[in-house]
Amino acid sequence: MPRRFQAMSELDFPGFESRIIVTDASEVFVHRGPLTGPALLLLHGFPETALMWREVGQLLSADFAVVAADLPGYGQSACPADTDDHASMSKRAMAVTLAEVMRRLGHERFAVVGHDRGGRVAYRAALDNPSIVTAVAVLDIVPTLEVWDRADARLTLSFWPFSLLAQPEPLPERLILAAPDAVVDNALSNWGTPPETFPSALRHAYINALSDPAHVHAICEEYRAAASLDRAHDEADLKAGRQIACPLLALWSGAGSLASWYENDGGPLSLWRRWAAHVHGRPVEGGHFFPEEHPQSTAELIRCFLLGDGGVGKQAGA
Repeated sequence: MPRRFQAMSELDFPGFESRIIVTDASEVFVHRGPLTGPALLLLHGFPETALMWREVGQLLSADFAVVAADLPGYGQSACPADTDDHASMSKRAMAVTLAEVMRRLGHERFAVVGHDRGGRVAYRAALDNPSIVTAVAVLDIVPTLEVWDRADARLTLSFWPFSLLAQPEPLPERLILAAPDAVVDNALSNWGTPPETFPSALRHAYINALSDPAHVHAICEEYRAAASLDRAHDEADLKAGRQIACPLLALWSGAGSLASWYENDGGPLSLWRRWAAHVHGRPVEGGHFFPEEHPQSTAELIRCFLLGDGGVGKQAGA
C-alpha cells in the first residue's frame, strides 16, 4: 500500500482508528469509529477521499458505529485488477467489496450514506443486497441511468468528469496526472461550495490522491463503468421493476444543478421514487460539497432519518 497517501495528522479522525481491510478483490482503507450503535458506512465522491467525512463522521459516532471508507481505487484503498469491460470498478463490484469490508469488521447489516460517486455505490448496494442494507442516503445525485437519459450540454459543461473521465484510456488519465491540482481546485472552487471550506492540508491530501497513475486509472475505470455497465445494471433493474426496499433519504444542494435540472420530471424526489419504495428527502443549504460546508446540519438530517424514518436503530444485527 503506497504510504505517500497517508493523511496528514491534522486531518485524522479523533477517536477513530485507521486500518487496511483485506478483501477478496482488493485492500480497502477505512477510518473506524467507536462501536456505539448500529453500523453506518460513509462513502465519498470525486475528487475526494473518506476525509470528507471527518466532521460528519465524528458527529454521527455518538449514535452509530461509523466506518468511513476510501472507495476501491480511490485514496489509500488499493486498485482492483483491470477487466476489459470495466467490471472491477462497477458500482456492483464496489458494493460487493464494501459489504465484505463491513462483514470483516463484524457488521452483517448496516446503513450506508454516499455523496457523489459514493452515493452511486450506496444505492447499488441497497438494490443488490436488500437483506444487508438497512437504510440508504444519497447526497447530491440522481440515479446513473436517469443522468445519462437526460444528459445535455449542462451536464457536459458543469460536471465534466461524467463524460471526460469516461473517455477511452489514456486520454483522461494523462490529463488528470498532468495537473491534479487544477482538477481538485476546479471542483472545490466551482461546484457551489466556498473554497475556504477546505483547509489547505485537506486540499493537498486530495491532490496527492490524484497524483498516482494507478489510482487515476482506477478512477477513470469507475467513470467508464458508469457510462456502460452501471447504466446497463440500472436499466435492467428498472425494466424488471426492482426497487430499493429499505428507506431512502435523498439530499441535494438547493442552490445546485439538481434543484433546477430535473424540474420537468418533478425534481429529484420524483426520480428517486422510480427506484425506491420509501423515499424521503429535501434540498439543503450549501453547494455540492454541503457535508463539508455544513457538517452539523448534514449530520443531524442523517441522524434523524436513520433513527426515525430510516429506523436502523431498531434493526438487529448491527
